[in-house]
Amino acid sequence: MSTGAIRLLLADDQALVRGALAALLSLEPDLEVVAEVGRADEVVDAARSHRADVCLLDIEMPGSTQVPDGIAAAAAVAGELSGVRSLMVTTFGRPGYLRRALEAGASGFVVKDTPAAELADAVRRVHQGLRVLDPTLAAESLAGGANPLTHREVEVLRAALGGSPVGTIAEQVHLSPGTVRNYLSSAIGKTGTSNRVEAARVARDRGWI
Repeated sequence: MSTGAIRLLLADDQALVRGALAALLSLEPDLEVVAEVGRADEVVDAARSHRADVCLLDIEMPGSTQVPDGIAAAAAVAGELSGVRSLMVTTFGRPGYLRRALEAGASGFVVKDTPAAELADAVRRVHQGLRVLDPTLAAESLAGGANPLTHREVEVLRAALGGSPVGTIAEQVHLSPGTVRNYLSSAIGKTGTSNRVEAARVARDRGWI
């Protein structure tokens, strides 16, 4: 392996996916996989200790309250590791995810069925400081507009995804039940749905939460 190789961290909660990505990318003479993690809250420490240049991050993986998913991990990398880039590599090609990832500081966004040669090229371009976006998702993101939900509405909708009652949601987000109902009502209106579970699912499918 060349001493000048781009050092990669792979973050995905599916070990088989991590292994496949590592095998493919390691075939490239200028790329070196130096770390693999399965949780969003492990990304920053692993990237720091292994001196990663580029972090390839899945979106929907477990984490902590502070770093609950891959997009939050990208934000943590951008905030704590100067010069380290993040490339989102995900199954979930939702326009809202793309917008959120870029706002969090990610340098690129591709889907997992991207051909290996294109993925390797995306890594190189991100490492150079360029932005790499799946063209279809980029177009859909522009057409779909910005996420209309506020931070608090996003928070309560995430908690509502499992169908929990308002009291349980209120405990999780540390708000009163009345305040939670107000946020849920607003979110239901913005998503054009009829109840909180449907609103949460629509928001998730659009990549807003």
